[in-house]
Amino acid sequence: MAMIGSVLSSWQIALAAMFCTLLAENFDDLAWSLRTGTTRDVLYAAAFTGVGLFVREINRNRKMTMEHLDEIEHQSEARKEAEEQLRVLIESSPAAIITADANSAVLMANEAAHRMLGVRQGELQGRAIYRYLPSLRNISSPDTLQQLFRTVMQARAQREDGETFLADICFSTYRTNAGLRLAVMVLDASEEFRTHEVSGLHQLMLGSRIVIGAMSHEIRNVCGAITAVHQNLSREPLLAGNQDFEALGNLISALGSIANFNLRQTADQATEVDLIALLDELRIIISPSLSDENIATQWNVEPFLPLVWADRSSLMQVFLNLITNSIRALSEHSAGTLRINARTEANHIVIEVADNGGGVKHPEHLFHPFQNGVASTGLGLYLSRAFLHSFGGEIRYRSLPSGACFVISLNSAAMPTEVHNA
Repeated sequence: MAMIGSVLSSWQIALAAMFCTLLAENFDDLAWSLRTGTTRDVLYAAAFTGVGLFVREINRNRKMTMEHLDEIEHQSEARKEAEEQLRVLIESSPAAIITADANSAVLMANEAAHRMLGVRQGELQGRAIYRYLPSLRNISSPDTLQQLFRTVMQARAQREDGETFLADICFSTYRTNAGLRLAVMVLDASEEFRTHEVSGLHQLMLGSRIVIGAMSHEIRNVCGAITAVHQNLSREPLLAGNQDFEALGNLISALGSIANFNLRQTADQATEVDLIALLDELRIIISPSLSDENIATQWNVEPFLPLVWADRSSLMQVFLNLITNSIRALSEHSAGTLRINARTEANHIVIEVADNGGGVKHPEHLFHPFQNGVASTGLGLYLSRAFLHSFGGEIRYRSLPSGACFVISLNSAAMPTEVHNA
């Protein structure tokens, strides 16, 4: 029955037990009677069946135990592999990764964390994390132990030698059997901040030069007209030798000299620009504002557009100005739609920014500075046109039945240099 119990099922074991009971009854020397034989046979059958079922259960438990051990071993190997991959990922990460306990003591820090904070390898463990990241001082305080945080912030950090730097800090808290834990990922944002500030200053200076150049151009036009009138009046005998008239001529000449600002210097900032990539960045920037105002957007960008000749920052400012104006107009409409089309026409790339916001009441006043009745200073379109002119671009307005469309024309970067500077 021990051998049978290891290979047969329960009902087969019961049949085998009955057969063994018959064999035992036939081969023993005991006399069979209804009273004693029946009891003896029942005990025989129960014993045989119990032994078989017991052995079967032992074998079944043994198989389950072996399968469980195999599964544990497989999971252990998988866990070791995952831990090794995670360890390599953490150690090779360019971002500083730190974990700390409820008392803000560092439990683990990768090589990037030691390098970023100016601490020798292995010496961060046990130190207070808020010594280097003061903004995390209250995360593990008793008042916050019942709360879990998952957030990102930009704050001041400090190196071992006391040098401060701007850091992007991603952190989260979690609970373990040993208590609250804090996981922190830190990126040094100082270089990005410096680059942003330098770029902002560069853009400010470039914009200032373009504004001055555009205004100088307008002043030169006025000075030209005044000079022509002054020359005509100088032929009058009555004004000959008139000191006031001569002083007026000197003032006109001085004003013309002041206005003689060369706008071409801004063209040196123009380079080859990937318009498709710039429009993708534009979509990322404007999507939240469009979503907040429930404005539908339609993007029709021709694939494989050639590179354009422009100043990337200035061109982005032009697009943002036009779209900001459209959002302002569409915010008063329940079914606002903004359409941005980009296509190639001959040696130019044409971008259309259109909306159904009702259009412009006085299009003849567009692109003029300091208009009455407009938002802010009224310089947006005037500066946009000046930006585009600085690298050979153009902008014009086209009226639509239910809205407005601004058409921007840019030179292809494949055009000859002398055409760009024309």
